[in-house]
Amino acid sequence: MRNLLAASRGLEPVDLLIRDCRLVNVLSGEIHAADVAVKDGVVVGFGPREALETVDAAGRFLCPGLVEGHIHIESTLLHPARFARVAAEHGTAAVVCDPHELANVRGLEGIRWLLDVTRGLPLDIFCMMPSCVPATHLETSGAAIAAEDIRMMLEEFSERILGLAEMMNYPGVLHGAPDVLAKLAASGSRPVDGHAPGLSGRDLDAYILSGPSSDHEACLLEEGREKLRKGVHLMIREGSSEKNLRDLLPLVNGFNSQNCSLVTDDRHCDDLVREGHLDHSVRLAVAEGLDPLRAIQMASINTARHFGLRRRGAVAPGYRADFLLLDELSSFAIHRVFLGGKPLEKHAWEPAPTRYRVDGSVRVGGLEPDCLDMPAGEGRARVIATVPGQIVTTAELVVPKIENGLIQADPEHDVARLAVFERHAGSGRRGLGLVRGLGVRQGALGGTVAHDSHNLIVAGASGSDMLLVARTLAECGGGFAVVLEGRVLELLPLTLAGLMSDGEPEEVAAALDRLNAAARSLGCPENINPFMQLSFLALPVIPELRLTDRGLVDVGLFDLVPLQG
Repeated sequence: MRNLLAASRGLEPVDLLIRDCRLVNVLSGEIHAADVAVKDGVVVGFGPREALETVDAAGRFLCPGLVEGHIHIESTLLHPARFARVAAEHGTAAVVCDPHELANVRGLEGIRWLLDVTRGLPLDIFCMMPSCVPATHLETSGAAIAAEDIRMMLEEFSERILGLAEMMNYPGVLHGAPDVLAKLAASGSRPVDGHAPGLSGRDLDAYILSGPSSDHEACLLEEGREKLRKGVHLMIREGSSEKNLRDLLPLVNGFNSQNCSLVTDDRHCDDLVREGHLDHSVRLAVAEGLDPLRAIQMASINTARHFGLRRRGAVAPGYRADFLLLDELSSFAIHRVFLGGKPLEKHAWEPAPTRYRVDGSVRVGGLEPDCLDMPAGEGRARVIATVPGQIVTTAELVVPKIENGLIQADPEHDVARLAVFERHAGSGRRGLGLVRGLGVRQGALGGTVAHDSHNLIVAGASGSDMLLVARTLAECGGGFAVVLEGRVLELLPLTLAGLMSDGEPEEVAAALDRLNAAARSLGCPENINPFMQLSFLALPVIPELRLTDRGLVDVGLFDLVPLQG
């Protein structure tokens, strides 16, 4: 502190001076001329200083590094350290993640692994402690986390685990389930993330009362408005499948913007590499008419304050020196990134050593030739209908196509078969159903990324091709695959918990391109991300109809329902 004080007062040279910039000041709400001085990775003041190094910004805009408030790093399909590097290249300086996916596969060991391998990275990765492992009793996960585990982890990692992650079990909250209330209590006074899609009225009142202070699931304008009115910090999400920014942005005004943040939730590697991270959300918000300064506030200081990240998310004396130089403001064209007062190119990104393991997590049993047979019963069949650009689904009833007493895919009516295999203990348990909206007219595709328990999910028009997808993924340790007429067209192994690749981001993005192209050859339309869309069909906490290894789930009833009847 003595060194910082001396440098701030001009008694000692600073390490770095950014001269002649236009500071995007998210604290005062203005853009003004400034020289920004840095010592020991901290901003020590504005104005001329003697400096060991001077960077001439030449009138460029200088804005704070961005702060992500809700993301599942696993959904990028990248090793967390490689994700951090790509995110930093796009202007992100800090991330608050929910390792819910790893926890459902590997439990506390998975969380410890993530915290270990990201230790000491130039981009700070914080966690929220997963609250719903398993997410529901209607699926099989690889682990279980109790209230006492949450309390222990919050104490052990008090500087990096900031609070309780999204409380998806809102029915459990509303009905006062003892184990759910115990988890909320275990968080103490720390932030609790909400997850309440479509909840309103008294139920929303009660849910907020129990502790959640944010929500990222609002899809509709009135839903977002009600949550803002009731004191919820509104996280406006723009991910690879969940695209809510355009619908919710009209809510934001000069009075409530401080209670709003931009987040991504789930962002696939190819979108991350090519479109960006939060910088993409900022650009999109500005293109939709939001003032650039306000958009940057919503992607930086608002999020930092919500999570209690002191002296993060702004450029001012005492704040960590995370900032970006922009060539142009409205397009958020990044010229250079500085983290902790050092330019990005001078940082190292190697993961820290760890004694924890997350490989070897895929064990699938019962992959016999008849395991996908769906005997026909009486009545029409329930079909999961996807909604492009959203993770919600609708429930439809159709007259199923039947051959030899078995329900078949019906490509002419865009109805594919769907299967979810338990993949943690090799039990052989599976759920079978039908899906509309994927556009699969031939072959099959599948993956071991299937929210939230991440069992093995396969969709297809051919039972034999579906079985080959399942066998291929079981043998390689998890990933994504596309099969046609008994031949594997494309395969992306994801050997880290069956969720992530250890490859370079550009390699993973290229593999996703090939996978998506192969999926399109089966009939998947251009307006969906087929593997992201598929991965959410097993998510039994988002309305309306889902499939898990235990069967079809009516989310409204929060119970299993038969395929026919």
